[in-house]
Amino acid sequence: MKGKLKIYNTIKREKELFVPQHEEFVGMYACGPTVYGDPHLGHARVAIVFDVVFRYLKHLGYKVRYVRNITDVGHMEDELTSSGEDKVLKKARLMKLEPMEVVKHYTDIYHAALRQLNCLPPSIEPIATGHIPEQIEWVSKIIESGYGYEVNGNVYFDVVKYNNDHEYGKLSGRVLEDLLQNTRELAGQDEKRNGADFALWKKAPPEHIMKWESPWGLGFPGWHLECSVMGTKYLGEHFDIHGGGMDLLFPHHECEIAQSVAYCKHESVRYWMHNNMITIDGGQKMAKSLNNFITLEQMFSGDHSRLEQAYTPMTVRFLMLSAHYRSTIDFSNKGLQDAEKGYKRIMNAYKLLDEIKHPGNESATSAEEEATVKQLCALCYEHINDDFNTAQVLADLFELSAKINALYNKQLAPDSISVAAFEEMKHTFKTFVANILGLKGELEEGGNNGLTEGLMDLVLQIRSEARTKKDWGTSDLIRDQLKHLKIQVKDGKEGTTWSVE
Repeated sequence: MKGKLKIYNTIKREKELFVPQHEEFVGMYACGPTVYGDPHLGHARVAIVFDVVFRYLKHLGYKVRYVRNITDVGHMEDELTSSGEDKVLKKARLMKLEPMEVVKHYTDIYHAALRQLNCLPPSIEPIATGHIPEQIEWVSKIIESGYGYEVNGNVYFDVVKYNNDHEYGKLSGRVLEDLLQNTRELAGQDEKRNGADFALWKKAPPEHIMKWESPWGLGFPGWHLECSVMGTKYLGEHFDIHGGGMDLLFPHHECEIAQSVAYCKHESVRYWMHNNMITIDGGQKMAKSLNNFITLEQMFSGDHSRLEQAYTPMTVRFLMLSAHYRSTIDFSNKGLQDAEKGYKRIMNAYKLLDEIKHPGNESATSAEEEATVKQLCALCYEHINDDFNTAQVLADLFELSAKINALYNKQLAPDSISVAAFEEMKHTFKTFVANILGLKGELEEGGNNGLTEGLMDLVLQIRSEARTKKDWGTSDLIRDQLKHLKIQVKDGKEGTTWSVE
Protein backbone atom coordinates (compact mmCIF):
# COMPACT_ATOMS: atom_id res chain seq x y z
CA MET A 1 0.00 0.00 0.00
CA LYS A 2 3.04 2.28 0.05
CA GLY A 3 2.77 4.96 -2.60
CA LYS A 4 -1.01 5.26 -2.28
CA LEU A 5 -1.32 7.27 0.93
CA LYS A 6 -2.46 10.86 0.42
CA ILE A 7 -2.22 13.51 3.14
CA TYR A 8 -3.88 16.92 3.18
CA ASN A 9 -0.92 19.27 3.45
CA THR A 10 -2.08 22.43 5.22
CA ILE A 11 0.64 24.57 3.71
CA LYS A 12 -0.31 23.50 0.17
CA ARG A 13 -4.06 23.44 0.93
CA GLU A 14 -4.48 20.19 -0.97
CA LYS A 15 -4.02 16.45 -0.68
CA GLU A 16 -0.61 15.23 -1.73
CA LEU A 17 0.83 11.78 -2.30
CA PHE A 18 2.91 10.90 0.74
CA VAL A 19 6.56 10.43 -0.23
CA PRO A 20 8.92 10.41 2.76
CA GLN A 21 12.35 12.03 2.71
CA HIS A 22 13.94 8.60 3.06
CA GLU A 23 12.38 5.56 1.44
CA GLU A 24 11.98 3.35 4.52
CA PHE A 25 11.95 5.94 7.31
CA VAL A 26 9.41 8.53 8.46
CA GLY A 27 10.03 11.38 10.87
CA MET A 28 6.92 12.81 12.54
CA TYR A 29 6.57 15.54 15.17
CA ALA A 30 3.34 16.40 16.96
CA CYS A 31 2.93 19.22 19.45
CA GLY A 32 2.23 17.82 22.90
CA PRO A 33 0.53 19.49 25.87
CA THR A 34 1.55 22.34 28.12
CA VAL A 35 1.29 20.51 31.44
CA TYR A 36 -0.50 22.87 33.79
CA GLY A 37 -3.91 21.17 34.07
CA ASP A 38 -5.82 17.93 33.59
CA PRO A 39 -6.03 16.62 30.01
CA HIS A 40 -9.40 17.15 28.33
CA LEU A 41 -11.22 16.02 25.19
CA GLY A 42 -9.17 18.35 23.00
CA HIS A 43 -5.96 16.69 24.16
CA ALA A 44 -7.55 13.30 23.50
CA ARG A 45 -8.37 14.20 19.92
CA VAL A 46 -4.92 15.31 18.84
CA ALA A 47 -3.33 12.32 20.60
CA ILE A 48 -5.70 9.82 18.94
CA VAL A 49 -5.40 11.42 15.48
CA PHE A 50 -1.62 11.16 15.43
CA ASP A 51 -1.69 7.77 17.13
CA VAL A 52 -3.64 6.48 14.11
CA VAL A 53 -1.15 8.15 11.75
CA PHE A 54 1.70 6.52 13.69
CA ARG A 55 0.01 3.12 13.68
CA TYR A 56 -0.82 3.18 9.98
CA LEU A 57 2.63 4.30 8.87
CA LYS A 58 4.08 1.43 10.89
CA HIS A 59 1.51 -0.92 9.34
CA LEU A 60 2.77 0.15 5.91
CA GLY A 61 6.21 -1.03 6.94
CA TYR A 62 7.91 2.31 7.59
CA LYS A 63 10.33 2.72 10.47
CA VAL A 64 8.70 5.68 12.18
CA ARG A 65 10.31 8.04 14.66
CA TYR A 66 7.43 9.81 16.36
CA VAL A 67 8.39 12.79 18.51
CA ARG A 68 5.84 14.46 20.78
CA ASN A 69 7.02 17.11 23.20
CA ILE A 70 6.06 18.23 26.69
CA THR A 71 5.98 22.01 27.20
CA ASP A 72 6.91 22.97 30.74
CA VAL A 73 8.12 26.57 30.35
CA GLY A 74 7.61 29.62 28.15
CA HIS A 75 3.94 29.15 27.19
CA MET A 76 2.54 32.54 28.15
CA GLU A 77 -1.11 33.37 28.78
CA ASP A 78 -1.31 35.60 25.70
CA GLU A 79 -0.10 33.37 22.89
CA LEU A 80 -0.31 36.06 20.23
CA THR A 81 1.99 38.59 21.95
CA SER A 82 4.01 36.19 24.15
CA SER A 83 2.95 38.25 27.16
CA GLY A 84 1.22 37.65 30.46
CA GLU A 85 2.19 35.01 33.00
CA ASP A 86 3.79 31.66 32.25
CA LYS A 87 0.96 29.10 32.46
CA VAL A 88 2.97 26.54 34.45
CA LEU A 89 4.30 29.17 36.86
CA LYS A 90 0.83 30.58 37.43
CA LYS A 91 -0.49 27.12 38.30
CA ALA A 92 2.46 26.53 40.63
CA ARG A 93 1.79 29.82 42.40
CA LEU A 94 -1.91 29.00 42.83
CA MET A 95 -1.16 25.47 44.08
CA LYS A 96 1.77 26.66 46.25
CA LEU A 97 4.05 24.10 44.61
CA GLU A 98 7.36 24.10 42.79
CA PRO A 99 6.85 24.37 39.01
CA MET A 100 8.44 20.95 38.44
CA GLU A 101 5.96 19.41 40.90
CA VAL A 102 3.15 20.77 38.74
CA VAL A 103 4.84 19.49 35.59
CA LYS A 104 5.39 16.01 37.02
CA HIS A 105 1.85 15.78 38.39
CA TYR A 106 0.07 16.73 35.17
CA THR A 107 2.47 14.83 32.90
CA ASP A 108 1.73 11.65 34.85
CA ILE A 109 -2.02 12.25 34.54
CA TYR A 110 -1.65 12.91 30.80
CA HIS A 111 0.28 9.69 30.28
CA ALA A 112 -2.24 7.66 32.31
CA ALA A 113 -5.15 9.05 30.27
CA LEU A 114 -3.43 8.24 26.97
CA ARG A 115 -2.77 4.69 28.12
CA GLN A 116 -6.48 4.33 28.84
CA LEU A 117 -7.22 5.66 25.35
CA ASN A 118 -4.83 3.01 23.99
CA CYS A 119 -2.48 5.54 22.41
CA LEU A 120 0.97 4.16 21.71
CA PRO A 121 3.78 6.10 23.41
CA PRO A 122 5.88 8.23 21.04
CA SER A 123 9.38 7.16 20.09
CA ILE A 124 10.81 10.20 21.88
CA GLU A 125 9.10 12.62 24.27
CA PRO A 126 11.44 15.58 24.81
CA ILE A 127 10.81 18.19 27.49
CA ALA A 128 11.39 21.88 26.78
CA THR A 129 13.50 22.57 29.88
CA GLY A 130 15.77 19.68 28.94
CA HIS A 131 16.89 21.54 25.81
CA ILE A 132 17.84 25.03 27.04
CA PRO A 133 21.42 25.02 25.62
CA GLU A 134 20.12 24.11 22.16
CA GLN A 135 17.52 26.86 22.34
CA ILE A 136 20.10 29.45 23.34
CA GLU A 137 22.22 28.34 20.38
CA TRP A 138 19.24 28.79 18.05
CA VAL A 139 18.54 32.30 19.36
CA SER A 140 22.19 33.29 18.87
CA LYS A 141 22.21 32.05 15.29
CA ILE A 142 18.87 33.72 14.46
CA ILE A 143 20.32 37.02 15.73
CA GLU A 144 23.41 36.44 13.55
CA SER A 145 21.14 35.82 10.53
CA GLY A 146 19.64 39.29 11.02
CA TYR A 147 16.15 38.12 11.95
CA GLY A 148 16.49 38.40 15.72
CA TYR A 149 17.21 41.43 17.91
CA GLU A 150 17.72 42.00 21.64
CA VAL A 151 16.10 44.74 23.73
CA ASN A 152 16.60 44.94 27.50
CA GLY A 153 17.30 41.22 27.85
CA ASN A 154 14.40 40.18 25.61
CA VAL A 155 15.07 38.73 22.16
CA TYR A 156 12.44 39.11 19.44
CA PHE A 157 12.02 37.78 15.93
CA ASP A 158 11.78 40.55 13.32
CA VAL A 159 8.70 39.47 11.36
CA VAL A 160 8.74 42.41 8.92
CA LYS A 161 12.37 41.80 7.90
CA TYR A 162 11.64 38.09 7.51
CA ASN A 163 8.55 38.81 5.39
CA ASN A 164 10.59 41.08 3.11
CA ASP A 165 12.90 38.15 2.34
CA HIS A 166 10.46 35.23 2.58
CA GLU A 167 6.74 34.92 3.29
CA TYR A 168 5.33 35.17 6.80
CA GLY A 169 1.77 33.81 6.81
CA LYS A 170 2.11 31.15 4.10
CA LEU A 171 0.84 28.40 6.41
CA SER A 172 -2.06 30.23 8.05
CA GLY A 173 -2.97 32.55 5.19
CA ARG A 174 -2.57 35.57 7.45
CA VAL A 175 -1.60 38.90 5.88
CA LEU A 176 1.20 40.71 7.70
CA GLU A 177 -0.32 44.16 7.20
CA ASP A 178 -3.48 43.01 8.99
CA LEU A 179 -1.44 41.51 11.81
CA LEU A 180 0.51 44.73 12.26
CA GLN A 181 -2.72 46.72 12.35
CA ASN A 182 -4.26 44.42 14.95
CA THR A 183 -1.22 44.45 17.24
CA ARG A 184 -0.29 48.13 16.95
CA GLU A 185 -2.27 49.27 19.96
CA LEU A 186 -1.55 46.35 22.27
CA ALA A 187 0.01 47.28 25.60
CA GLY A 188 3.58 46.24 26.34
CA GLN A 189 4.66 46.27 22.69
CA ASP A 190 6.79 49.44 22.89
CA GLU A 191 10.18 47.74 22.83
CA LYS A 192 9.33 45.65 19.76
CA ARG A 193 10.17 46.96 16.31
CA ASN A 194 6.82 45.67 15.05
CA GLY A 195 3.69 44.58 16.90
CA ALA A 196 3.73 41.16 15.23
CA ASP A 197 7.26 40.31 16.39
CA PHE A 198 7.35 37.34 18.72
CA ALA A 199 9.64 36.40 21.60
CA LEU A 200 12.56 34.03 21.11
CA TRP A 201 13.89 34.64 24.63
CA LYS A 202 12.20 36.38 27.55
CA LYS A 203 13.96 38.29 30.32
CA ALA A 204 13.03 36.81 33.68
CA PRO A 205 11.77 39.23 36.35
CA PRO A 206 13.31 38.77 39.82
CA GLU A 207 10.35 36.72 41.12
CA HIS A 208 10.44 34.34 38.13
CA ILE A 209 11.50 30.86 39.29
CA MET A 210 12.31 29.06 36.04
CA LYS A 211 15.20 30.97 34.47
CA TRP A 212 18.58 30.25 32.91
CA GLU A 213 21.81 32.12 32.19
CA SER A 214 22.12 33.29 28.61
CA PRO A 215 24.13 35.82 26.60
CA TRP A 216 21.21 38.22 27.19
CA GLY A 217 20.95 37.71 30.94
CA LEU A 218 18.71 35.49 33.08
CA GLY A 219 15.66 34.40 31.16
CA PHE A 220 13.69 31.59 29.54
CA PRO A 221 12.87 30.49 25.98
CA GLY A 222 9.85 31.44 23.92
CA TRP A 223 7.17 28.79 23.40
CA HIS A 224 7.44 28.77 19.60
CA LEU A 225 11.19 28.22 19.68
CA GLU A 226 10.98 25.05 21.75
CA CYS A 227 9.24 22.94 19.09
CA SER A 228 11.54 24.10 16.29
CA VAL A 229 14.56 23.09 18.34
CA MET A 230 13.27 19.73 19.55
CA GLY A 231 11.80 18.76 16.20
CA THR A 232 15.02 19.30 14.27
CA LYS A 233 17.23 17.86 17.04
CA TYR A 234 15.55 14.46 16.87
CA LEU A 235 14.32 14.37 13.27
CA GLY A 236 16.90 16.44 11.42
CA GLU A 237 16.66 19.72 9.52
CA HIS A 238 14.37 18.03 6.98
CA PHE A 239 11.55 15.82 8.27
CA ASP A 240 8.29 14.49 6.93
CA ILE A 241 5.27 15.35 9.09
CA HIS A 242 4.52 18.04 11.65
CA GLY A 243 1.13 17.81 13.30
CA GLY A 244 -1.01 19.49 15.90
CA GLY A 245 -4.37 21.03 16.56
CA MET A 246 -5.86 23.66 14.26
CA ASP A 247 -5.52 26.18 17.10
CA LEU A 248 -1.71 25.91 16.80
CA LEU A 249 -1.65 26.82 13.12
CA PHE A 250 -1.25 30.49 14.08
CA PRO A 251 0.82 31.81 15.65
CA HIS A 252 2.70 28.72 16.86
CA HIS A 253 3.36 26.79 13.66
CA GLU A 254 3.69 29.94 11.54
CA CYS A 255 6.43 31.11 13.90
CA GLU A 256 8.09 27.70 13.77
CA ILE A 257 8.45 27.97 9.99
CA ALA A 258 10.01 31.43 10.26
CA GLN A 259 12.47 30.31 12.95
CA SER A 260 13.50 27.24 10.97
CA VAL A 261 14.15 29.27 7.82
CA ALA A 262 16.18 31.80 9.82
CA TYR A 263 18.25 29.07 11.50
CA CYS A 264 18.47 26.32 8.85
CA LYS A 265 18.20 28.57 5.76
CA HIS A 266 15.26 26.42 4.58
CA GLU A 267 11.93 25.04 5.79
CA SER A 268 12.15 21.82 7.79
CA VAL A 269 8.70 20.28 7.37
CA ARG A 270 7.32 18.64 4.23
CA TYR A 271 3.72 17.84 5.30
CA TRP A 272 1.79 19.93 7.82
CA MET A 273 -1.23 18.15 9.36
CA HIS A 274 -3.84 19.83 11.56
CA ASN A 275 -6.76 18.21 13.32
CA ASN A 276 -9.88 20.28 13.94
CA MET A 277 -11.40 21.20 17.27
CA ILE A 278 -13.82 19.71 19.77
CA THR A 279 -16.62 22.27 20.02
CA ILE A 280 -19.32 22.84 22.60
CA ASP A 281 -22.35 25.08 22.99
CA GLY A 282 -23.05 25.38 19.28
CA GLY A 283 -19.56 25.71 17.91
CA GLN A 284 -17.40 27.33 20.60
CA LYS A 285 -13.95 25.77 20.88
CA MET A 286 -13.53 23.59 23.97
CA ALA A 287 -10.46 24.92 25.78
CA LYS A 288 -8.94 25.49 29.19
CA SER A 289 -8.61 29.18 28.44
CA LEU A 290 -12.39 29.42 27.91
CA ASN A 291 -13.15 27.27 30.98
CA ASN A 292 -15.68 25.19 29.05
CA PHE A 293 -13.76 21.94 28.90
CA ILE A 294 -14.49 18.44 30.21
CA THR A 295 -11.49 16.54 31.50
CA LEU A 296 -10.87 12.94 30.54
CA GLU A 297 -11.15 11.90 34.16
CA GLN A 298 -14.62 13.48 34.27
CA MET A 299 -15.54 11.69 31.04
CA PHE A 300 -14.54 8.32 32.47
CA SER A 301 -16.27 8.92 35.83
CA GLY A 302 -19.34 10.84 34.59
CA ASP A 303 -18.64 13.50 37.21
CA HIS A 304 -19.60 16.63 35.25
CA SER A 305 -22.86 18.53 35.00
CA ARG A 306 -22.89 18.22 31.18
CA LEU A 307 -22.56 14.42 31.27
CA GLU A 308 -25.60 12.14 31.47
CA GLN A 309 -23.40 9.12 32.28
CA ALA A 310 -19.81 7.94 32.42
CA TYR A 311 -18.17 7.02 29.12
CA THR A 312 -15.39 4.49 28.72
CA PRO A 313 -12.04 5.42 27.15
CA MET A 314 -12.86 3.27 24.12
CA THR A 315 -16.15 5.13 23.62
CA VAL A 316 -14.20 8.40 23.62
CA ARG A 317 -11.68 6.96 21.16
CA PHE A 318 -14.47 5.71 18.91
CA LEU A 319 -16.08 9.16 18.94
CA MET A 320 -12.81 10.71 17.77
CA LEU A 321 -12.50 8.15 14.97
CA SER A 322 -16.11 8.63 13.84
CA ALA A 323 -15.33 12.01 12.25
CA HIS A 324 -12.62 12.95 9.77
CA TYR A 325 -9.74 14.52 11.69
CA ARG A 326 -10.12 17.80 9.76
CA SER A 327 -13.79 18.10 10.75
CA THR A 328 -15.04 19.53 14.03
CA ILE A 329 -16.70 17.28 16.59
CA ASP A 330 -19.45 18.98 18.56
CA PHE A 331 -19.77 17.61 22.08
CA SER A 332 -23.10 16.01 22.95
CA ASN A 333 -24.28 13.12 25.07
CA LYS A 334 -26.16 11.77 22.06
CA GLY A 335 -22.97 11.70 20.03
CA LEU A 336 -21.17 9.85 22.79
CA GLN A 337 -24.02 7.39 23.24
CA ASP A 338 -24.09 6.72 19.50
CA ALA A 339 -20.33 6.16 19.65
CA GLU A 340 -20.83 3.74 22.53
CA LYS A 341 -23.34 1.73 20.49
CA GLY A 342 -21.14 1.77 17.40
CA TYR A 343 -18.11 0.67 19.38
CA LYS A 344 -20.00 -2.28 20.90
CA ARG A 345 -21.30 -3.31 17.51
CA ILE A 346 -17.79 -3.40 16.05
CA MET A 347 -16.29 -5.23 19.01
CA ASN A 348 -19.09 -7.79 19.07
CA ALA A 349 -18.34 -8.62 15.42
CA TYR A 350 -14.64 -8.77 16.29
CA LYS A 351 -15.37 -11.39 18.94
CA LEU A 352 -17.73 -13.41 16.71
CA LEU A 353 -15.10 -13.76 13.99
CA ASP A 354 -13.22 -16.34 16.05
CA GLU A 355 -16.40 -18.36 16.60
CA ILE A 356 -17.31 -18.73 12.92
CA LYS A 357 -15.97 -21.94 11.42
CA HIS A 358 -15.75 -22.08 7.63
CA PRO A 359 -16.68 -25.61 6.44
CA GLY A 360 -14.11 -25.47 3.67
CA ASN A 361 -16.71 -26.23 1.00
CA GLU A 362 -16.21 -24.03 -2.07
CA SER A 363 -19.12 -25.36 -4.13
CA ALA A 364 -21.72 -23.05 -2.59
CA THR A 365 -19.67 -19.88 -2.98
CA SER A 366 -21.71 -16.88 -4.14
CA ALA A 367 -19.88 -14.68 -6.62
CA GLU A 368 -21.91 -11.67 -5.46
CA GLU A 369 -21.13 -12.19 -1.75
CA GLU A 370 -17.49 -12.87 -2.55
CA ALA A 371 -17.19 -9.65 -4.55
CA THR A 372 -18.93 -7.62 -1.82
CA VAL A 373 -16.62 -8.85 0.94
CA LYS A 374 -13.49 -8.26 -1.13
CA GLN A 375 -14.67 -4.79 -2.11
CA LEU A 376 -15.32 -3.82 1.53
CA CYS A 377 -11.85 -5.01 2.51
CA ALA A 378 -10.34 -2.97 -0.31
CA LEU A 379 -12.39 0.09 0.69
CA CYS A 380 -10.92 0.01 4.21
CA TYR A 381 -7.49 0.61 2.66
CA GLU A 382 -8.81 3.04 0.07
CA HIS A 383 -10.36 5.23 2.76
CA ILE A 384 -7.47 5.13 5.24
CA ASN A 385 -5.19 6.08 2.33
CA ASP A 386 -7.47 9.02 1.58
CA ASP A 387 -6.02 11.34 4.23
CA PHE A 388 -6.75 8.95 7.12
CA ASN A 389 -10.53 8.98 6.66
CA THR A 390 -11.35 6.93 9.76
CA ALA A 391 -15.05 7.86 9.54
CA GLN A 392 -15.33 6.05 6.20
CA VAL A 393 -13.23 3.15 7.48
CA LEU A 394 -15.71 2.68 10.33
CA ALA A 395 -18.56 2.72 7.79
CA ASP A 396 -16.77 -0.07 5.90
CA LEU A 397 -16.27 -2.02 9.12
CA PHE A 398 -19.98 -1.66 9.94
CA GLU A 399 -20.77 -3.21 6.55
CA LEU A 400 -18.38 -6.06 7.30
CA SER A 401 -19.92 -6.41 10.77
CA ALA A 402 -23.28 -7.05 9.13
CA LYS A 403 -21.71 -9.84 7.06
CA ILE A 404 -20.03 -11.31 10.14
CA ASN A 405 -23.29 -11.30 12.11
CA ALA A 406 -25.15 -12.88 9.18
CA LEU A 407 -22.53 -15.62 8.91
CA TYR A 408 -22.61 -16.28 12.66
CA ASN A 409 -26.41 -16.43 12.80
CA LYS A 410 -26.57 -18.65 9.69
CA GLN A 411 -28.56 -16.01 7.80
CA LEU A 412 -25.68 -16.24 5.36
CA ALA A 413 -24.15 -19.67 4.79
CA PRO A 414 -20.53 -19.83 6.00
CA ASP A 415 -19.48 -21.25 2.65
CA SER A 416 -21.22 -18.50 0.64
CA ILE A 417 -17.76 -16.93 0.41
CA SER A 418 -14.54 -18.82 -0.22
CA VAL A 419 -12.06 -19.72 2.50
CA ALA A 420 -9.64 -17.18 1.02
CA ALA A 421 -12.26 -14.39 1.11
CA PHE A 422 -13.26 -15.31 4.66
CA GLU A 423 -9.64 -15.20 5.83
CA GLU A 424 -9.12 -11.88 4.03
CA MET A 425 -12.18 -10.45 5.77
CA LYS A 426 -11.03 -11.75 9.15
CA HIS A 427 -7.49 -10.41 8.71
CA THR A 428 -8.63 -7.01 7.39
CA PHE A 429 -11.29 -6.53 10.06
CA LYS A 430 -8.98 -7.44 12.94
CA THR A 431 -6.07 -5.45 11.53
CA PHE A 432 -8.08 -2.26 11.18
CA VAL A 433 -9.97 -2.55 14.47
CA ALA A 434 -7.06 -3.45 16.73
CA ASN A 435 -3.83 -2.43 14.99
CA ILE A 436 -4.75 0.68 12.98
CA LEU A 437 -7.75 2.23 14.76
CA GLY A 438 -6.44 1.06 18.14
CA LEU A 439 -9.76 -0.21 19.53
CA LYS A 440 -9.77 -2.92 22.15
CA GLY A 441 -12.39 -4.75 24.21
CA GLU A 442 -13.54 -2.85 27.25
CA LEU A 443 -12.76 -5.82 29.48
CA GLU A 444 -9.17 -5.61 28.24
CA GLU A 445 -8.76 -2.11 29.66
CA GLY A 446 -7.98 -3.31 33.14
CA GLY A 447 -5.25 -5.58 31.80
CA ASN A 448 -6.92 -8.76 33.15
CA ASN A 449 -8.70 -9.93 30.03
CA GLY A 450 -7.46 -13.52 30.39
CA LEU A 451 -8.79 -13.66 33.94
CA THR A 452 -12.12 -12.18 32.84
CA GLU A 453 -12.50 -14.72 30.04
CA GLY A 454 -11.74 -17.56 32.45
CA LEU A 455 -14.22 -16.33 35.04
CA MET A 456 -16.93 -15.88 32.41
CA ASP A 457 -16.32 -19.41 31.09
CA LEU A 458 -16.72 -20.73 34.64
CA VAL A 459 -19.93 -18.75 35.29
CA LEU A 460 -21.47 -19.88 32.01
CA GLN A 461 -20.47 -23.47 32.70
CA ILE A 462 -22.27 -23.33 36.08
CA ARG A 463 -25.31 -21.81 34.35
CA SER A 464 -25.22 -24.51 31.66
CA GLU A 465 -25.18 -27.24 34.30
CA ALA A 466 -28.10 -25.58 36.08
CA ARG A 467 -30.08 -25.53 32.81
CA THR A 468 -29.28 -29.21 32.23
CA LYS A 469 -30.70 -29.99 35.69
CA LYS A 470 -33.72 -27.75 34.88
CA ASP A 471 -32.67 -25.47 37.73
CA TRP A 472 -34.21 -22.45 36.04
CA GLY A 473 -33.97 -20.30 39.16
CA THR A 474 -30.17 -20.50 39.27
CA SER A 475 -29.92 -20.14 35.49
CA ASP A 476 -32.06 -17.00 35.46
CA LEU A 477 -30.32 -15.57 38.51
CA ILE A 478 -26.92 -15.79 36.79
CA ARG A 479 -28.31 -14.27 33.58
CA ASP A 480 -30.02 -11.42 35.45
CA GLN A 481 -27.01 -10.63 37.62
CA LEU A 482 -24.76 -10.54 34.57
CA LYS A 483 -27.24 -8.22 32.85
CA HIS A 484 -27.06 -5.95 35.89
CA LEU A 485 -23.30 -5.83 35.25
CA LYS A 486 -24.03 -4.90 31.59
CA ILE A 487 -22.99 -8.35 30.34
CA GLN A 488 -25.51 -9.82 27.90
CA VAL A 489 -25.90 -13.61 27.68
CA LYS A 490 -27.28 -15.19 24.48
CA ASP A 491 -28.40 -18.82 24.21
CA GLY A 492 -28.24 -20.18 20.66
CA LYS A 493 -28.01 -23.41 18.72
CA GLU A 494 -24.22 -23.24 18.84
CA GLY A 495 -24.16 -22.69 22.61
CA THR A 496 -24.11 -19.70 24.93
CA THR A 497 -22.19 -16.50 24.15
CA TRP A 498 -21.70 -13.30 26.10
CA SER A 499 -20.92 -9.68 25.22
CA VAL A 500 -20.67 -6.34 26.97
CA GLU A 501 -23.86 -4.32 26.48
